[in-house]
Amino acid sequence: MRAVVTGAGGFVGGAIARQLLARGDEVVALARGHYPSLEALGATSAQIDLTSPAGLDEALTGADVVFHVAAKTGVWGSRDAFWSINVDGTQALLDAARRVGVGRFVFTSSPSATFDGHDADGVAEADCPYPDRFESFYPESKAEAERRVLAANAQTFATTALRPHLVWGPGDPHLLPRVIAKRKQGRLAIVGAGQNRVDLTFVENAAVAHLQACDALSGSSANAGKAYFVTDGAPVVLWDWLNGFLESVGLEPVQRRVSLSTARKAGAVLEFVWRWLGLKGEPPMTRFIASQLATAHWYDLTAAKEDFGYTPLVSPEEGLERAVVYFRERVEEL
Repeated sequence: MRAVVTGAGGFVGGAIARQLLARGDEVVALARGHYPSLEALGATSAQIDLTSPAGLDEALTGADVVFHVAAKTGVWGSRDAFWSINVDGTQALLDAARRVGVGRFVFTSSPSATFDGHDADGVAEADCPYPDRFESFYPESKAEAERRVLAANAQTFATTALRPHLVWGPGDPHLLPRVIAKRKQGRLAIVGAGQNRVDLTFVENAAVAHLQACDALSGSSANAGKAYFVTDGAPVVLWDWLNGFLESVGLEPVQRRVSLSTARKAGAVLEFVWRWLGLKGEPPMTRFIASQLATAHWYDLTAAKEDFGYTPLVSPEEGLERAVVYFRERVEEL
């Protein structure tokens, strides 16, 4: 199988590319740069910027499947910046894939596309419509991109979307490094009651879900035209898990607490200040992040298991052991 992977230089995209190469598939890493570590494993590179997609048709010609992982992430920035990459870039990729006859398209979405600010306790996909309004441009753009991917599904062009939640593990450039850095700076606080349960997704489990979804996908398959939550299937109490991780890498657990209402008010003020003054970087708190940190969000995986045989590769216990070893060696650098 010939697979094009956008975002192959990133955390999830790189894991997908490595798993494809390990089983003997041909991989084209479509990104703005070269990635020697993937090329050393046998991947080829196609240097293309999705915001200016000249050359997309040539890069996709002959591919059996596109794994579209590349995205602008984060909770801050202009709507245009998120839209141009996450929505317009996705549309350009969809259009090119259909033009050159690619048969399958697997999109990396996010549970945040359905987040309405309230608890999600063991919910299934059918329980989570897109919200009427969003408090961040990232989930808004992912929701719109997901809509377009699923709407493009056809008998000769099968599409599906996966929503891995809080991807973590060795090499994580986002979640765990941010937690470590904020704890070292004394800027981490338990938001809300501290008993909210959340799902996590070890990076290799996120990757194998993409391969399993791809292998099952066809114009008439059960997963064609649908979106799926993907996690480790073992929800944890968020703040207990984070404190256990912090202690395991040699840092003090978080004890300071702030109410959700206080955190949201602070987030609203900081958002206003950042916009008014045009400050660089992200505010230390936003309304969206406050709600994410205080609410439950864990999911029913029945559909993914039944429709494309989702089976995680790595247990939560093994994943945590591997992550602790990795970050314990790097905690001083973060």
